Amino acid sequence: MQITLITVAIFLGLLVGAAALTKVMNNRQAQNSEKTASQEQQEETTEPKKDDSSTDNTDDTSKDSQEETTTPEPTAEPVSITVSMVGDCTLGTDVNFDQSTSFDAFYQMKNDPGYFFRNVKDIFTADDLTVANMEGTLTTSNDRQQKTFAFKGDPSYTEILTRGGVEATNLANNHSHDYGDQSYEDTIQYLEAAGITTFGYDRTAVMDVKGIKVGLIGIYELKDGLGRQQQVIDTIQEVKDQGAQVIIVSFHWGTEKSNIPDDIQKTLAHLAVDQGADLVVGHHPHVLQGIEKYQGKNIVYSLGNFCFGGNKNPSDKDTMIFQQTFTVENGELVEDDVTNIIPCSLSSESGYNNYQPMVLEGSEKERVLQKIEEFSAALNQ
Repeated sequence: MQITLITVAIFLGLLVGAAALTKVMNNRQAQNSEKTASQEQQEETTEPKKDDSSTDNTDDTSKDSQEETTTPEPTAEPVSITVSMVGDCTLGTDVNFDQSTSFDAFYQMKNDPGYFFRNVKDIFTADDLTVANMEGTLTTSNDRQQKTFAFKGDPSYTEILTRGGVEATNLANNHSHDYGDQSYEDTIQYLEAAGITTFGYDRTAVMDVKGIKVGLIGIYELKDGLGRQQQVIDTIQEVKDQGAQVIIVSFHWGTEKSNIPDDIQKTLAHLAVDQGADLVVGHHPHVLQGIEKYQGKNIVYSLGNFCFGGNKNPSDKDTMIFQQTFTVENGELVEDDVTNIIPCSLSSESGYNNYQPMVLEGSEKERVLQKIEEFSAALNQ
C-alpha cells in the first residue's frame, strides 16, 4: 500500500511537471509569434515589398509617356553681331606740342569725357563691339623716350572710351611704349580696370559677344616686316584653340600718308586670311586706303586717324567707321560679308582739330565714299 501511494505521487508529479513545461513552451511560442508579426509589420511599413512585375510596368509606362511628350530640341537660332572698327585714337598729347591747342587743353576746357565721342556714340552703343587702335599711353610716368613724337594721356582718359562705347583696343603700335615699358603696362592696367579689353603683340583676346566668341589679334609690322609672319600664324591658332568663332586681325603697318598698301601689307593680310582671319584691318598711314576682297574676306588696309591727339590740324581729316555683321549658326560662321562704311571726319571743325570725330553727310559723305571706292577698285582688279 505504501509502494502504491509512492507510485501514485510520482506519477502525479510527472503530470504536473509536464503541464508546466507545456505552458512554458506555449508562452514562448506565443511570444515568438508576436515578435515575428511585429517585425513583419515594421518591415512592411518602412520598406514595402517590391512587385517586380508592377515596377517594370510602371517604368515602361513612364518611359513611353516621356517619349511621347518629349519633342526634339529645335535647331539653334542664328545669332548676329555687328562690329565697328576705327583707326588711330591718341588720347593725349606730346609735351613738346603747343599745349594751348592740344588734346589735353580741350579735355580741360570741356571738362567732359563724353565730349570726344559725342557725335559717334550712338553708333558705338548700337553695335555689339567697337574696337579702336589705342595709339599712345595712359600713364603718369615722365620717362619720355628719345623719339620725334611721344604721346601720353592721363589715366582718367579711359572714361573717354567707356563713355563713347568703345569696348576693346589694340595696343600693338609704335606709340605703345612712348614712356618706356612701364607706360605700356600702365596702359593695359588702366584700360582693363575700366572694363576695356586690350590685345596686341603676343597678347590675344577672345571676347564673348552675345554668345559668340570673337578672337582679337594685334600685329605690329613696322619694325620686322615679313618677320611677323610666324606671329600671324601662331596668334590665329591661339585664338582658334580658345574657341574663337570670328577672328579679327588688326595690323599696324604701311607707309605714312600713302593711300596705296605696299607688298608687305598685302602679303601679311593674305596670310592672315589663309590662316583663318574673318576680317583684317589696318592703321598707321594716317590716311584712308582701299578695301580688298580676298578669299571672300574683307581687308581694310587703313582706317585712317579717328580721335587723334597727335596733330592739331591734319591736312587730311577723312576717316571712317568700318562695320561688319557676322552671323553664327550652330557654332559656325555662316554669313560674314554684311558691311557698312560710315564716312567720317576726325574733327567736327574743318579748319582745325577739335578732337571730336563726326559722321559726314551729303556731298562730303559721297566724296569720301567715292575715294574709298577708287582706292578699292585698284585692289580688286
